[in-house]
Amino acid sequence: MQKILNNKSFDELKTWKDLVDHQKKIKDKSILDHFKNEPERMDYTWLEWDDFVVDFSKNRIDKKGFNLLLKLADNADLKTAIESQFKGAKINATENRAVLHTALRTLDTTPIFVDEIDVIPKVKATQEKMFSFCKKVISGQWKGYSGKSITHVVNIGIGGSDLGPAMVVEALAHYKNHLDVSFISNVEGDHHEEILEELNPETTLFVIVSKTFTTQETLSNAKSVRSWFLKQASEKAISNHFIAVSTNLEMTTDFGISIENTFPMEDWVGGRFSLWSAVGISICLAVGPDHYNNLLSGAGKMDLHFRYTSFEKNLPVVLALISVWYNNFWNAESEVIIPYTQYLKNFPAYLQQGIMESNGKSVGRDGKPINYQTGTIIWGASGTNAQHAFFQLIHQGTKLIPSDFIGFKKSLKGNKKHQFKLLSNFIAQTEALMKGKNKLEVKEELDSIGMDINEQEKITPFKIFEGNKPSNTILIDKLTPSSLGKLIALYEHKIFVQGVIWNIYSYDQWGVELGKQLAGKILKDIEGKPKYSHDPSTSKFLSLIRSSF
Repeated sequence: MQKILNNKSFDELKTWKDLVDHQKKIKDKSILDHFKNEPERMDYTWLEWDDFVVDFSKNRIDKKGFNLLLKLADNADLKTAIESQFKGAKINATENRAVLHTALRTLDTTPIFVDEIDVIPKVKATQEKMFSFCKKVISGQWKGYSGKSITHVVNIGIGGSDLGPAMVVEALAHYKNHLDVSFISNVEGDHHEEILEELNPETTLFVIVSKTFTTQETLSNAKSVRSWFLKQASEKAISNHFIAVSTNLEMTTDFGISIENTFPMEDWVGGRFSLWSAVGISICLAVGPDHYNNLLSGAGKMDLHFRYTSFEKNLPVVLALISVWYNNFWNAESEVIIPYTQYLKNFPAYLQQGIMESNGKSVGRDGKPINYQTGTIIWGASGTNAQHAFFQLIHQGTKLIPSDFIGFKKSLKGNKKHQFKLLSNFIAQTEALMKGKNKLEVKEELDSIGMDINEQEKITPFKIFEGNKPSNTILIDKLTPSSLGKLIALYEHKIFVQGVIWNIYSYDQWGVELGKQLAGKILKDIEGKPKYSHDPSTSKFLSLIRSSF
């Protein structure tokens, strides 16, 4: 196995011990203390780039700690790792693959070689094919078997073949055209049958997304949908209503999908980063090629920023280092992501796969078990809904939970009154998390409503907020296809930086495989085929399930 990236154990990097010592020195200082001690704190914690502002001033770190984190990135040889990725080196060493989702949105035609072949011409050819197809469907030129135009699109995939496209289609709902787009992912039969009940086979296009065309959930759903379709149409009609994103031309052809209606995927694009590839065809159908191309361009701009900007002003690098700071030196196990727009309510769920599937590793790049924490548990919801759900835990709970607040200056519909209220909550929550509320403030509040002094004594402990809760604030001008592309790419690069520093391979996902393998065996048991040996608990469940059918 060729090793491109360095194998420097995280806890053996030169700056590790310095950071451990520094955390001990400042652990009892509040964020407000840091503001008092650093009159020019905003000079290094306030970052502006393009239409983005990132403020990390409300964190439990000072200038010395931040500088140590920057040194940590240098210790991990991050700059070399970044160049290796962008130039097509096979940094996914356990699968002997390059990691080149960035090539799908590159803003120039500079050659990028994989196995001595420039991949850019094929990327552009695939995009042109996809854009041409989408224009036909959107314009009504593409007809169903009865001569009617397409009105509904159904994406059939799972994991990255579902989460990314579904999240983006929802996020860009303001920009969508007349096509209704639905997503089938779960192998649960009720899931796809509910969707099919609302569809007209004459005007529905199905997009089957599976690189190998062997993914159990996707193929099960695709075959069931095919059977439903053939109850109302002929085999010949499949070519009008089914397309595929896959590399397995033999199986897609057997399914009834022509080669012309099959869009390729490359092995150097991981599933959770695949919305930039032909996997994004459902996005392209929903918003049109121009908006989809703006999504790509936005991500491409963030790629350039990440690749060429010095670390202290580099948005993905800074956010990654702050995350490492809390995960490894403060023992914070989770991070909450709160977008203050309902359009991005599924952005945290999308990032759960991207972050936890990438960096949930316990073996270093040297093949040895590691003895420090990697990965972070990601969760969240849209603001202000989140404020009425789990903010109690963040404000007054016992856990340290770093938070990312994502907001937009301008609304899409132009309703300033509501936008002002939204942004007031967006800003107020980060201030409240930092400042908290002390005993004196509580007393003044209770005095103002005329509460009896004895009652005050009873209720005061419950109304005190410790404060000193860290947060990052990301403020963007407006939710556009371009800004969404930048935002997604920002978090993708954050994943990469963390993986480099933690000395792990971020782009494989072997932990997903075992459950799939066992599910195949257990399926045969349920179906009454040759049985396998299982533990007593599993055997009892199998017996219970078999007896119910």
